[in-house]
Amino acid sequence: MSLKNQSADSLTLASNSNDTTGPGDVSNDGSVFAAGETSSRLLADIRRMAPMIAARAAEIEAARRVPLDLVETLRSIGVFRMLAPRSHGGLELELWAVLKIMAALARIDGSFGWAATIGSGASLFASLLPRETYDQIYRDGPDVIFAGSTQPTGTAEAVEGGLRVNGRWPFASGCQHADWILAACVMTKDGQPLPGPIDGVPMTQLVFLPATYWQIEDTWHSAGLKGTGSHHVVLRDTLVPVANFADPSSGISCLPGPLYNAPLRLIPLMHAPVALGIAEGALDDLAEMAGTGRRQFRAARAMRDSEVLQYELGCAQANFRAARSYLEIQAASHWSHARAGTLRDEALMTEGTQAAVWITNACLRVAEMCFALGGGSAVYEDSMLQRRLRDLHVAAQHAHVQQRHYIDAGKLFKSMTSDG
Repeated sequence: MSLKNQSADSLTLASNSNDTTGPGDVSNDGSVFAAGETSSRLLADIRRMAPMIAARAAEIEAARRVPLDLVETLRSIGVFRMLAPRSHGGLELELWAVLKIMAALARIDGSFGWAATIGSGASLFASLLPRETYDQIYRDGPDVIFAGSTQPTGTAEAVEGGLRVNGRWPFASGCQHADWILAACVMTKDGQPLPGPIDGVPMTQLVFLPATYWQIEDTWHSAGLKGTGSHHVVLRDTLVPVANFADPSSGISCLPGPLYNAPLRLIPLMHAPVALGIAEGALDDLAEMAGTGRRQFRAARAMRDSEVLQYELGCAQANFRAARSYLEIQAASHWSHARAGTLRDEALMTEGTQAAVWITNACLRVAEMCFALGGGSAVYEDSMLQRRLRDLHVAAQHAHVQQRHYIDAGKLFKSMTSDG
């Protein structure tokens, strides 16, 4: 096929500006309002939606995807335009505001929050495309939904008229409702990988195509995050113009502004608010259970009066608050570098990844504690505690937050201390 031939507001993150000031955004009616007002409006919309979404959690799991009407609701309130530039009708929110919104969505339901985060967050990679291609993606408005996979399990070979792409990519969350899909390709010549900028690592680029070009294989039968629809996507012998490729590591953005000058550095941090939202939801669930006056089997007191539960809950809250504070600090640091144009430093990629790994695993510990405190009732499929625990176990398996990345942080620390 040839492209040429077819037509949580409790997450209070640090910021360089407060909620009532910031760059002006343009609303649908053309009026100008503060960026803080935009994020506050989005959070208010999410709070209003929360009971309706939570009531459909079982439906989301059973369908293994977010229902299309809920996707369209997210689109209508502006979630998928929050990282799009104002030049193309987007909100172009600051990082702190985006992370708050992502956490609020995941607090309602892990799969729902994950799908929304991927659908909006992956748009940052599109800024690395040539401006003409970027304009094509947003020609019909700013509410474009992305899906994709950054695992380099495909190839792209230069041929007459473009590049021939073949591949099968896993974990393409939200691919069933996406408008555009991206995937990582190893660049080849005569069937052999081209060398990349790092010795021993082949050259890799992202290919972008409208969702209609991709075959979706129904493979997402998972332990957690069941509703994300993270199926495999496939391209076979697809001729793609060079203008539909972007270099995620060293590509130069076609857009001005701090969100776009080093998007790869921001992606790991976007995993953290999803984990925080799920963990906070687990704390909510446990508090609600205890608040009913429930007394567990052979317990001397009701849950709400149990000093054992109070102690454990205090520990869980401390873990959650530590994780939240870590994200506040790292997000503020990243945003400061983004505004200064210094975010491309490889050490910041290591720092951001280290933060995301620690935060995700701290949140997993919170969910494990809440699940254990929930007792026997937490094991049933209709319990949100067991669902949130499964969701966080799966989220912690993501390549961006694997604990092996601590090695890079250790190497960085060693080199810094050696220099000192």
